[in-house]
Amino acid sequence: MANKTSTAQKGIGYKIKNMTDTNMLLTITIVIFFLMYIGAIVFQGEGFLRPQTFLSMLNANGALIITSCGMSLVMITGGIDISVGGVVALVSMCSAVYLDYHNGSILGAVLISLGIGLAFGIVQGYLVAYLDIQPFIVSLAGMFFARGMTTIVNTNPFNVQNEAFVALKDTRVIVPGLGSVNKLGRYVDAYVEIGVVVALLVVILMFIMLRWTKLGRSFYAVGGNQQSALMLGINVRRTKFLSHLICSLLAGIGGFVYFLHVGSGSASHAMGMEMNAIASSIIGGTMLTGGVGNIIGTLFGVLSLSTIQNIVSSAGLDQAWWTGITIAAMLCLFLVIQSVVMARKKKAQSLNK
Repeated sequence: MANKTSTAQKGIGYKIKNMTDTNMLLTITIVIFFLMYIGAIVFQGEGFLRPQTFLSMLNANGALIITSCGMSLVMITGGIDISVGGVVALVSMCSAVYLDYHNGSILGAVLISLGIGLAFGIVQGYLVAYLDIQPFIVSLAGMFFARGMTTIVNTNPFNVQNEAFVALKDTRVIVPGLGSVNKLGRYVDAYVEIGVVVALLVVILMFIMLRWTKLGRSFYAVGGNQQSALMLGINVRRTKFLSHLICSLLAGIGGFVYFLHVGSGSASHAMGMEMNAIASSIIGGTMLTGGVGNIIGTLFGVLSLSTIQNIVSSAGLDQAWWTGITIAAMLCLFLVIQSVVMARKKKAQSLNK
């Protein structure tokens, strides 16, 4: 009996020791999210118990979820893209102008969004992958260009009145069984917006690609060690190019989802979204050094960011700096966790040698 117990303990120890960095960081992210949400329920009242409170977080962050998925992909390959917020704003403004000023169609607006995303992806991907320019510098130029073009397209913010768009914007997907009774005693259905459905589909598709496809494994290999990736026969330049292409394409999709949520065009839209996308990726377990990351973790990173913002707001600290301080504290916490994981990895590698 003692031998069996000892063997089981060794087996558990072996599994823990060989848990991948990605799974470890994902587990930590999920645990911290649930602890925060439970803490919000305990200390902030029953508002967080309502299913619609959680669904409203998804509604408000559908675009951020999509852009964060693209950001995580680029970071997994060891790069970064800070132009995504500018792309979202440009897509939102171009779609708004096309629908309102030119009486355009929804399909046309979607094609414009995808076209803008692809254009940024092709240009930035080529400069990074084939001309070896630092991704930060390339995407910084892309951010300034996108913000400048947004202002050129239209300087004045306005709400879109296109009937087809307004009908699509107001469409709600009812989530059965999660409704609640409001203060007037009426039963109110729980719902999500169309953009949330798109965001969850993106998360599923990105998760499948990174987990079970050759291309997905190539992204991790390039981010982990480019020389080793070359020795394995992976086309490093093409892989980097595709990561930036997919990231910008997702920014284009995220831009249209953002537009669906706000229903307007403005040069100030999506300010700071690139920083929130980076923060969500880091909180979700994607390492700045590359080679480690998980799209499910990124989803929970966005939810964690939104939860802490709601907690700060519910506590009566509505000033912007309090939100900034709490996000900074969370980032520091997760960067420390990542440093511990890296130190553990280096120690294991030195012991193996």
